[in-house]
Formats: sequence, C-alpha cells, structure tokens
Amino acid sequence: MKDQTALIRCDWANRSALETSYHDRVWGVPLHDDLELFKMLMLESQQAGLSWSTILAKMDTLCEAYDNFDPHVLVKYGEDKVEELLHHDGVIKNKLKIKAVIHNSHQYFKIVEQYGSLNEFFWSYVNHQPIINQWKSIAEVPGTTTLSDQISKDLKKLGFKFVGSTTVYAFMQSVGMVNDHLVSCAFYNGPCTD
Repeated sequence: MKDQTALIRCDWANRSALETSYHDRVWGVPLHDDLELFKMLMLESQQAGLSWSTILAKMDTLCEAYDNFDPHVLVKYGEDKVEELLHHDGVIKNKLKIKAVIHNSHQYFKIVEQYGSLNEFFWSYVNHQPIINQWKSIAEVPGTTTLSDQISKDLKKLGFKFVGSTTVYAFMQSVGMVNDHLVSCAFYNGPCTD
C-alpha cells in the first residue's frame, strides 16, 4: 500500500481529513447502484448554498436522519416527519430542501419506470463511460458544463427540485461520470491501492 500521506492530491482534498478521505475513496469513482446514486444526488442537493465540507461533516447524521436517503422509505414521509427533521441537529434545517428530498423520492420511481433504472438515466448521457478530463490546475475545473445544463434541465422536466446545473455537475464528479482529478493527482487513474 502506498504511503497515503505522501500522495499528491487535488488541491481541495488537503484541507481536512474528511475531504481527503472523500477524495480518495468516493470522488470520481464510477457508481452504478441506483440507491447510492439517488443518495449522492440528494446529498449534493443539500449542498446548494453551502460548502461541500459542511455536507461531509453532516453526512453520517444526514444519512441517519433521512433513512440513508432510501426512496422506498422517503416516499412514506409526511408532514410530521418534515417537522421532526426541522428540529434535528444533524440535518440542514431548510424546509424547502427537506420537502425536496421527499418530493424527489417520488420522482425517483418515475425515472425508474421510464428509463429502467436511475443508473441508465444518468450514465446514458456519457455513453456509459466516464468523461476523462485533463485539468492541470483547479482553476480549469468548471462549475457547470453544457452537459450538466442539459441533465439539470431534463431532471427538472421530470419534476426534480434542487437540481441546478452546479449541483448536477458536482454530482457527476462525485459519482465518476466525469473524472476531474487533476492530471498530477495520484488518483487521476483511479484509486491508489498498491
């Protein structure tokens, strides 16, 4: 196993142990499980207006409070659960975001019915292969792209909320639809395991 502390990483991954762990284990690794894809989309939607480090710090409590963002459970949430979540210290206390998670869980089933799976819906946009970028500095990495604009537009047409282009692009990065590791990053060609 390589000495993980000596590895060169993307600039943003060196600010905290949480960010380093997320960068090394999750960010940019292709994800194809429907429930995990939905969870990542909902976590990214919680970030709107906040930093990702805020979400990382609350990730365990967010997942616990929202039943791991399982749409099969979320669709049963009612107003009493919304009120409970508004008073839960581990969540983002924004009523619109809380209601959006519940609303989006209903839309999840519509996508699965129409496209067969959430995996098929998202990965078809990139021909089922990650887009491999070759950024040399963090300043080159975009916040949105024409493709994230299109996916955002399509998700909104399907009724999803809190899925703007910036949120969608962050989601694409996190689930490996796009590889935005810098070329100098030890994880550019995938996880470091040797």
